[in-house]
Amino acid sequence: MSTDLFAEPDPFALFEAWFAQACVSELNDPDAMSLATVDEHGAPDVRVVLLKAHGPGGFVFYTNRQSAKGVELAANPVAALALHWKSLRRQVRVRGPVSLATDAMSDAYFASRSWGSRISAIASQQSRPLADRGTLEATAAELEARYEGVDPPRPAHWGGYVVTPITIEFWQDGAHRLHDRRLFTRAGPGARWESIRLCP
Repeated sequence: MSTDLFAEPDPFALFEAWFAQACVSELNDPDAMSLATVDEHGAPDVRVVLLKAHGPGGFVFYTNRQSAKGVELAANPVAALALHWKSLRRQVRVRGPVSLATDAMSDAYFASRSWGSRISAIASQQSRPLADRGTLEATAAELEARYEGVDPPRPAHWGGYVVTPITIEFWQDGAHRLHDRRLFTRAGPGARWESIRLCP
């Protein structure tokens, strides 16, 4: 699908348009994005998470804050994101500082999850060693019995993160690898966006 990357001056509006199209055309998980952080040795670490909110306030995802990514973000609160929509032959890359989502945001999203997903979030000590699968399943079963018929509470260590972009790059596939790329940059959160075209 072709598009004029230079018709929209606002990167958030452009992302919203692309994301809406991806939600229609992408077969699985249009909100899936790679999240890159930096570990204690300065080495990059990447995994896939789900984008749960986006806009001028930033790009939001949720996780166990005691996980590897949570520990890395606590020590070095910067991240990079990448969303790839194969059906549209498009990619968006984001880089910027990371902050914690508010308790109200985390509570609201946790409450919106399925009951089983909330149980799993409580049961899993994410990224920590696990003796065997049966141990995890037994913990989940105990929690299911404990919270039968009631809403499981959000664990204090589970919540959201907000990536506030300093750069957002849009990539559109082109014939014969003559792709189109537009890079938005700003000096800091709230500053004015500038944009340039990049060679493919």
